[in-house]
Amino acid sequence: MTPDQEKAENWWQTEIIEMEPGSIRFRGYAIQDLIGTIGFVEMIWLMLRGDLPTPAQAELLGAALVAGVDHGPQAPSIAIARMAMTCGIGINSAMASAVNVLGDVHGGAGEQALAFYESILARAEGDIPAAAKAAVAEALAAGTQIGGFGHRFHPIDPRAPKLLALVDAAAAAGTVSGRLATVARAVEAALEDAKGRKIPMNIDGATAVIFGELGFPAPLCRGLFILSRSVGVLAHAFEQSQQGGRNKGPLPKGWRWTYTGNPQRTPE
Repeated sequence: MTPDQEKAENWWQTEIIEMEPGSIRFRGYAIQDLIGTIGFVEMIWLMLRGDLPTPAQAELLGAALVAGVDHGPQAPSIAIARMAMTCGIGINSAMASAVNVLGDVHGGAGEQALAFYESILARAEGDIPAAAKAAVAEALAAGTQIGGFGHRFHPIDPRAPKLLALVDAAAAAGTVSGRLATVARAVEAALEDAKGRKIPMNIDGATAVIFGELGFPAPLCRGLFILSRSVGVLAHAFEQSQQGGRNKGPLPKGWRWTYTGNPQRTPE
């Protein structure tokens, strides 16, 4: 190998994939040994974590991914995918349009929730409820949104209790520690005390517990949510392509937005 070739081959370095003619290995595993042997959830874990999960770990991760698949056309990402398809673009572009709006406000709450939980654990010193109460009080005083709690559509998000029950079962089986579930519940209780009403945990708060309990760092919460929601985006984009329609906007034909500018006027 010449020095220039060595320099070129060292330009990108990865522990994820090794490939040469006739051979593809992911994290050391030959692709032909993985095909038909592991499922897609296990493959996600392998790619992100470097090794294969236990069946119990894969089951818990899969539950979180199933829970976030879709929330209907009232969700901006889904609505955007459907509108994009009526503009005559390809399904890949419609999916990309949807994914591109999954940011801090729509799609990022899980990442924010896990970071918040972890900050509470770091300061808890054995008293999680007190640490949660202090963290919630500080966040509210600063006007900071506490991600993972409350839902604009569901009084109680039906996905969250089931996900937490699965975490409890996994903790009882020794698959996870259950500490982040304890933190999340302490945050929920602290919010209720501070607000005077219950603000239930939502799917973002619950999936953040699962991702964190399984050892995923907070920034990956958003990516994992996007993987999950992309399934719903794909389904809606394809369905819209079958229904047809051209240039469908956010409002039905004949409906108008509210204009709040100057009344009609003419130049002097």
